Amino acid sequence: MTIPIRRLISGAWLTGSLLAAAVLVAACGSSTKAGGGNGTTSAASSPGGSSSTTSAGAGTGVTIETHSGPMGTFLTDSSGKALYMFASDTSTKSSCSAACLTYWPPLTTTGAATATGGATSSMLGTISGSNGTKQVTYSGHPLYYFKLDTAAGDTKGQGSDNFGAKWWLLAPSGQPITAAAGASSPAESSSSSSGGGGGWS
Repeated sequence: MTIPIRRLISGAWLTGSLLAAAVLVAACGSSTKAGGGNGTTSAASSPGGSSSTTSAGAGTGVTIETHSGPMGTFLTDSSGKALYMFASDTSTKSSCSAACLTYWPPLTTTGAATATGGATSSMLGTISGSNGTKQVTYSGHPLYYFKLDTAAGDTKGQGSDNFGAKWWLLAPSGQPITAAAGASSPAESSSSSSGGGGGWS
């Protein structure tokens, strides 16, 4: 039996159209299943973001050690630099700010502080420093360096009354070492000549 050409062409066109539509639907379904943007991105970025935040939050800690010298055994950082307390501070607040911080930089950390040698870990803590950093404390005393201590074991800031109160080294017991320095420190000399109120010129 002979099928008219017009019906053959019409049938072929219909079949082709249906086949193209099926391929298109399959392609869309595959794309949606893969997730392309939202689903895949959020699933992949979630652990990555969490890990990055945790890593940044952990930060880098500092280690408190001890050093022995003419003033006895006192706290230092891991490189042997002396650490001081400021008599006008409280256990929750540093009173050293502005120019004071130039001469008495705080011991800060972005992670957990640890103790070794004669220092005691349970005495360590942190407060929010006056310059917005996390300042390390020991037995409730915020800790500082002294600008003129340039080498391990230097204690040139001992007994200074710069910026209105005494600066003392700290013993591992958490008590201030109030023994006077063997010789007048640059801080004390400058304090005497300037009335004990400000920084060094």
